[in-house]
Amino acid sequence: MPQLHAYLSFDGNCAEAMAFYAELFGAKVEAMIPFGQMPGGAPMPAEHADKIMHAHLVHADFALMAGDVPPGVAYEGVKGVMMTLSFDTAAEARRIFDALAEGGTVQMPLGESFWADAFGMCTDRYGTPWGVNGGSKPMPAG
Repeated sequence: MPQLHAYLSFDGNCAEAMAFYAELFGAKVEAMIPFGQMPGGAPMPAEHADKIMHAHLVHADFALMAGDVPPGVAYEGVKGVMMTLSFDTAAEARRIFDALAEGGTVQMPLGESFWADAFGMCTDRYGTPWGVNGGSKPMPAG
């Protein structure tokens, strides 16, 4: 079965966002390739050379890829999707949710739901929307 990975786009702050995610999630950034160092790539405008063409973050349970938008492409933000995280406990969900929400916006405060002891939605300071779950509950029979 192939692996499915999210690929996030950023507006010039990919390196900062990926470093934040790596620290928060206990992951490792295995690749951080600026446009200016792209092998065999077309010449980049000087102001874009340090922006990230490709980043790859690896955790024992997931991988995340990302990059800054290329020159000449308008950044439109993340629309119609969110990243979701599920933790064994509501306490761990709270720790991560609070860190993601700091400097961002909260769409739904972390609270109890019918499927989890804790669930909340926020958009972090980098524009990435998140849904955070903690402490699963048995799902009702359908």
